[in-house]
Amino acid sequence: MSKIIADIGGTNARFALVDDAGGISNIDVLPCADYKSPAEAAQTYLKRIGGQPKTGAFAVATALDGTDAVAMTNHVWNFSINGTRADIGLSSLRVVNDFAALAYAVPYLAEKDRYQLGGGEAQKNMPIAIIGPGTGLGVAGVVFDENGKPIVVTAEGGHVTMPADNAREFALFEWLKNSKYHHISAERVVSGKGLVNLYHAVCGVDKLDLPERTPAEITAKALDKSCKACVEVLDLFCHFLGVVSGNLALSYGAKGGVYIAGGIVPQLGEYFKTSRFRDSYLAKGRFSEYVGRIPTFIITHPYPGLEGLKNIA
Repeated sequence: MSKIIADIGGTNARFALVDDAGGISNIDVLPCADYKSPAEAAQTYLKRIGGQPKTGAFAVATALDGTDAVAMTNHVWNFSINGTRADIGLSSLRVVNDFAALAYAVPYLAEKDRYQLGGGEAQKNMPIAIIGPGTGLGVAGVVFDENGKPIVVTAEGGHVTMPADNAREFALFEWLKNSKYHHISAERVVSGKGLVNLYHAVCGVDKLDLPERTPAEITAKALDKSCKACVEVLDLFCHFLGVVSGNLALSYGAKGGVYIAGGIVPQLGEYFKTSRFRDSYLAKGRFSEYVGRIPTFIITHPYPGLEGLKNIA
């Protein structure tokens, strides 16, 4: 009997079916903004494929508190788990954090689903850290029991305070604090929304009269070097991601590796490989050598969250 799985982020909901043998089929991506609720999106998906599974597992980009109510962090959907289950016609529905689902996939990724950036060698059955900028910034970890079984550790590390390291960064953060936010978390500058925030800050500090741009437009203008402000923004994005990833490596003792997920980094291609990311990751003073022994991997699998949900379902 097939099960419905869905990896629901702040922008898109990725649906699929899982059969009893663990095979994934009928993958479809629906924009969250086109639907009033995850139930409506799921109903649309099931009508398209002409099926009615009995059970399901959803991953949602928000913190879960064990109650029936779910409120998404970077989208307007607020919903009841039981109500959603009933609306879709399921006998059971498990809901987990989106990066928990991703973490369930990471230990089983094939070599073709990732590439290594920088030195170091992953140690078997040692902690793994996962961080991924998309609409927001997700963080999770994996530890292993005495039998080598992976245990997922969920976290809200995307909301840690983002440090500023020089006068330019202080000026940009001060502008953001004065104009938009009372707290500059990592997510405020290392995410799709973070690209826009940094763009606004650069324009604000430098008094530039530039048009509004989406994250994709900022990235494109940076890659073709047609906008100096966008070039700086993408450079800062990679730098800040490196800083936070290095912090995560230290916090988890992630000798099994640090994995970079999310929809932004894989699209940067060669640019990311030569960006400041790895240098900023290594800049840990007395512990630079420690983090230097920890490899960083970029996940290239198009639907790693669905792979994790398959393991859950």
